[in-house]
Amino acid sequence: MMEEDELCFPQLLNTSCQKHARPHSETMIIYIGLSSISLLTVSLNLLVIISIFHFRQLHTPTNLFVFSLAVADFLVGLLVMPFQIFLAEPCWFLGDLVCVLFNSLLCSIINASVVNMVLISVDRYVAICDPLHYPTKITQKTVQVFVLLCWIYSIFYSFLGLYDNLKQPGRYNSCYGQCVVKINVAVDMVLMFILPITAIIILYMRVFVVAVSQARAMRSHIAAVTLQRSVTVTAKKSEMKAARTLGVLVVVFLMCYCQYYCVLLSSFYFPMDSLKSIFIMFLLYFNSCLNPVIYALFYPWFRKSIKLIVTLEILQPNSCEANVL
Repeated sequence: MMEEDELCFPQLLNTSCQKHARPHSETMIIYIGLSSISLLTVSLNLLVIISIFHFRQLHTPTNLFVFSLAVADFLVGLLVMPFQIFLAEPCWFLGDLVCVLFNSLLCSIINASVVNMVLISVDRYVAICDPLHYPTKITQKTVQVFVLLCWIYSIFYSFLGLYDNLKQPGRYNSCYGQCVVKINVAVDMVLMFILPITAIIILYMRVFVVAVSQARAMRSHIAAVTLQRSVTVTAKKSEMKAARTLGVLVVVFLMCYCQYYCVLLSSFYFPMDSLKSIFIMFLLYFNSCLNPVIYALFYPWFRKSIKLIVTLEILQPNSCEANVL
């Protein structure tokens, strides 16, 4: 028989899970690492949200998609990462229902991020490949509808996928003190990884081909540029720069998410409190922290917005009309 101090619930000798002690230094690294990344993720994405919400110049269809992605990233830092600290513990003490609700929240936010990346790719595809019809096809109202549908779909899909777990929380636990949920891995892989990633790659390959052909056309006609043509060329360059920036966003997204889905595909099982599992989830969440860093590196408007926010100039009257582009 196990000793009482080795059990998650000593009063349940026959049904309690066993504790697996972790070195104190390892525990501190996990706590400090996740807490720091959580705080940084919340802070950086809050800056993105405030910037796009406050400054009128940033109220564009593309930035509305970026805003939606920043909200998802913000929720990862605010809600998901703190709960991941509990999952890193040898025992789960928050109950079976909270376990299922946490995983539903996690799936909803991850799904929303994936769908937002697809929408961003579609937006760049239309802007580069069909620029003349872009203003009529991608309007503010259209984008708002798609963003709303994105979140409704993500929440509905996650709760539908975890319906059996919600109907009977804890049904897949082998002992008290576990947090185990079961999903249809094949369906999740196809709908939330293979299809979206395939769509993103195809769209960006098309964008890359068109961007290269446009760049060659510009160089070949540079001598015959008129003032109106110059404005058009500048606009096209701006669109291509946005496409490159969001392309970097997609590449980083793939690097962070592929590890998680590769583990699901391989059918390897890692306990939620194992170092491998924590590292894979950490990499998944770290994408939410990297996105605002990419904005800061490639978007001058974000750097200008940060300066106005940090110096509290946004509290001044009519600050929403400030020139940040």
